[in-house]
Amino acid sequence: MTIAAFALLFMGLTAPQPAPAHPLVVIDEKDVMRREPTPHGAIGISTAYRISDGIPGRTMEFRKRILHRGSAIGLHRIAHDEVYHVLSGEGVVTSGGQSATIRAGMTAYLYDGETVGIRQTGTADLTILVAYPIKPPPR
Repeated sequence: MTIAAFALLFMGLTAPQPAPAHPLVVIDEKDVMRREPTPHGAIGISTAYRISDGIPGRTMEFRKRILHRGSAIGLHRIAHDEVYHVLSGEGVVTSGGQSATIRAGMTAYLYDGETVGIRQTGTADLTILVAYPIKPPPR
């Protein structure tokens, strides 16, 4: 600790903090919501919340998606680990040829290189959060 830092600490002050490298970004989901066919096969209609799409320099994807009755994110191979977290409803998630029922409060961790998908089952819409890393755009 430098003498100057110690003096500031002794007086109950703190040194000025540098400006953050990236500004805080807050997104309201109503501003990024759109109805669209589901990805990877257009199996039904979904409501997509493309939460992270407009964030400059981002390195991860973060979305909310509502799979309406009978809809599914079709089977597709992923090139990264991916997470599906269920907020409401019930569905069946598939990865690497195995399937499991998933419902509110449950999370599926899906591994790089697997063929994955999820479909809505039951009587209520299936609402999930989806997150995975992406390569940052070139600067």
